[in-house]
Amino acid sequence: MSPKHLDNFVRLLKASPSGALFNPWWQIDEENDVGRIAPIIRRRQLCAYVQERVGRAKLLVIGEALGYRGGHFTGIPMTSERMLLRKQQNILARIKPRRTSKPSVCPHGFSEPTATIVWGALLKIGVLPDEFVLWNAFPWHSFDPRRGPLSNRMPNKSEQLSGCPVLRVFVELFCCEQIVALEKIASAQLEQLGVNAHCVRHPASGGTKLFREQIARIVR
Repeated sequence: MSPKHLDNFVRLLKASPSGALFNPWWQIDEENDVGRIAPIIRRRQLCAYVQERVGRAKLLVIGEALGYRGGHFTGIPMTSERMLLRKQQNILARIKPRRTSKPSVCPHGFSEPTATIVWGALLKIGVLPDEFVLWNAFPWHSFDPRRGPLSNRMPNKSEQLSGCPVLRVFVELFCCEQIVALEKIASAQLEQLGVNAHCVRHPASGGTKLFREQIARIVR
């Protein structure tokens, strides 16, 4: 991938809808970010993540939307600060990972259950870190306006539609052998784009065991 193509993709992410949404690559979380450099760090980490997987990834996993415990502070979908900082998964090889949340908000960095389960399941069945790539049907973080940015909510139908152009470009960047959708929203978005995907159980709310079984059958 040329730097121009990657730059164009990241700039596409700038056009997030209005409302109770956070754009981690172009906005500052005034309450929880370490400083004004935070979105720059997140853009840099996303670019490194994508560059390291284009031409290598065989599996594309699409979730519903960015979470506050994951991509909100790392810039990488279904990937938490704690995972980046521990470096156990070798998520980024080209640059040194950095946190963007204030230590006073979460001393050891945020940890996202979905991220931990998805990464753990794929690594356990022998998929290397650069052989799979994670994204969301709705690329930005939708939060509950009553609870603030440290919360998650399902994007509404209008918001879901606004994520389709980004999803289309992302799928086109990765000519993966297998595409997996976590639950119905991701599956429906991919179907709208004419993309065939396996629909599996989301690991949240008691779905971990079934998710692991389904993803193992697809990969093997």
